Amino acid sequence: MRRRERFTIPGKYILFVLTVLCVGTMSLSFLTDFDGGLLNTISGYVLIPIQRGINTTGGWMRSRVENLEDLTAVKGENEQLREQIADLTLENNSLLQERYELEELRELYDLDSEYSSLDKIAANIIGKDTGNWFHMFIIDKGYDDGIRRDMNVIAGGGLVGIVTKTGPDWAQVRSIIDDMSNVGAMVLKTSDLCYVRGDLQMMTEGTLQLNELRDPDDEVEQGDKVVTSHVSAKYHKGILIGYVNEVTMDANNLTKSGSLTPAVDFEHLTTVLVITDLKQQVDVDEAQ
Repeated sequence: MRRRERFTIPGKYILFVLTVLCVGTMSLSFLTDFDGGLLNTISGYVLIPIQRGINTTGGWMRSRVENLEDLTAVKGENEQLREQIADLTLENNSLLQERYELEELRELYDLDSEYSSLDKIAANIIGKDTGNWFHMFIIDKGYDDGIRRDMNVIAGGGLVGIVTKTGPDWAQVRSIIDDMSNVGAMVLKTSDLCYVRGDLQMMTEGTLQLNELRDPDDEVEQGDKVVTSHVSAKYHKGILIGYVNEVTMDANNLTKSGSLTPAVDFEHLTTVLVITDLKQQVDVDEAQ
């Protein structure tokens, strides 16, 4: 079976037809007003909207390119500003830390002046037990620096605690807020004796126990200063412990109990003073 031959038009005939059409169109435009009337009308409906669309699209694309360039510039500026803010934040934190340390050193200086009759050595806190409160902590001075057990520790407004253990370059301090702490004290205004006991649960409210207060004349009031007593076994007399918060009569109708607000901020301790003079202890049997 013979295959049907495909009909094709030679390329030279197509070129000839297109040439004739072009020449004819040019002649018609030149000899008549076809281009001035009909062609203009056709171009008004076809070419001009296309041109407007092209112009609008070009303008939109140009605007987008400009916006992208502006966005890139803004991102670069934002990155620089972030770096500047980070640097300023670090600098500000450093200045605040230096200011805090300066204020703390001034407080220690004032405290040193207040107890000028006692020898003291400054120490930094380098460790503590878990929790928010400094009820048991470690300082960076030990027996190589002259630190001994039972030495009193002060900071800020007054009494912090007592040294309980020492190493060559460290020492452990139990603060007065620890549950095991019991300090012989007295109300400064009346010289009435009492005891200040540590209580971590009460410390969450910012107070400590005030027990066995003898106040026969009912003179003790809120805000009265409480200091270490002269009969305390291990603490030097007259060191500020805190301020009376409230007191109520005990069931025995002889003593009062209540709470005390400590003078020291036991949540933000960093440096302390250790009184290197030990409290003189007298053997009662030998004294008799």
